[in-house]
Amino acid sequence: MTVPVLNASGCLDALTAPEVARSLDAFVTKTVTPLPREGNEPPRFAETDRGMLNSIGLQNPGIDAFVANVLPRLHELGVQIWVSVGGFSAADYASVCERLDACDAVEVIELNLSCPNVEEAPETAAELVQRARAATSKPLYAKLSPATQDIAETARAVVAAGADGLSLVNTIRALALDRRTLAPALGRGAGGYSGPALGPVALACVFACAQAVEVPIVGMGGVSSGSDAVALIAAGASAIALGTILFSDPAAPGRVRNEMAAEATARGHESAAAIRGAAHDIGVAVVS
Repeated sequence: MTVPVLNASGCLDALTAPEVARSLDAFVTKTVTPLPREGNEPPRFAETDRGMLNSIGLQNPGIDAFVANVLPRLHELGVQIWVSVGGFSAADYASVCERLDACDAVEVIELNLSCPNVEEAPETAAELVQRARAATSKPLYAKLSPATQDIAETARAVVAAGADGLSLVNTIRALALDRRTLAPALGRGAGGYSGPALGPVALACVFACAQAVEVPIVGMGGVSSGSDAVALIAAGASAIALGTILFSDPAAPGRVRNEMAAEATARGHESAAAIRGAAHDIGVAVVS
């Protein structure tokens, strides 16, 4: 059994780079909202020594245009499709999930419950999951923020509300300054921070949630090598998602998959999946 490799939402345009998308076990779309969004003012990206900040602001064509124009083209790629869903209220999440429920091309819905670049819905994460669960029978993964007081408790709440799995973690809010002007490097000010520096944060969140709930976890945050991926698997992840690394290394899915296999062999295992939970003696569900 192998460990599935996905992309983190927003880190790959499958229609621009179809061969990269096909190298994944599943492609996760950019977040889709009920109405079209133009996104935040530029600049939207800023590099740092240990990662990258982004402030896209959930730019997307809206659910109607996505279903009519984008989803059919993604389906033609022949790879499993996960759709990231966002909104500004529980009704928003429910309405998008209801539309996607009738789409055979959609395998999984990932609920973006923690985007640091837009205003959040007033409801709790559990309430958002509960409304989404009532609107669809498709598998639901809750994508959580590392910037929460007790992520394990949040995990318990969203699973109790109907989440079938977790995506850990989303980017964390951070600020970069232009070293010449000392003004914020992003047009909106702060943005979502990703890259190598997020790795230990993601590891802690996966570790805590794997102890708290018995659902599959997609581990992401700072993964740039097979060794990074194996660490998340040992902490309890059932699958791995690649994010920032895809901007600099589009061949990362195949490379990371090979490096995971090599490390598993070196440790005396048939596959990286056998390492799951090695950081603590637990049984963790498998992504189907």
